[in-house]
Amino acid sequence: MRVISLADLPHRPVEAHGSRGFSVGAFGISADAHLVAVSLARGGVVGRHPASGRQLLVVLSGEAEVSGHDGVVRRLGPGEAAVWEPGEMHETRSPTGLLAMIVEGDLDLAAPGEQVDPGDT
Repeated sequence: MRVISLADLPHRPVEAHGSRGFSVGAFGISADAHLVAVSLARGGVVGRHPASGRQLLVVLSGEAEVSGHDGVVRRLGPGEAAVWEPGEMHETRSPTGLLAMIVEGDLDLAAPGEQVDPGDT
């Protein structure tokens, strides 16, 4: 077993799309998706841009203010996630600072209450 600290991964700053206080650390990839740790400083923003694939943002600590194509802002805390569809314009901000995980690519995501993989039964 290996333990990965997402906060301790080497991160690189990202300033594209007017982003600020935003850095990423890639830690996994498959043929269909990649996994990235995201850090936003207090008051940081990931500027509005189109999702290159289906994108799942899972808040691990801190708070996110996210919006999609309609521009409506939703506040997310630890254990909550946002899903954007391919090409959907979206933005993420954090008033308090944030550590999150992003999985982006060819993803099958269930609706609330559904199971994608029933597991070993």
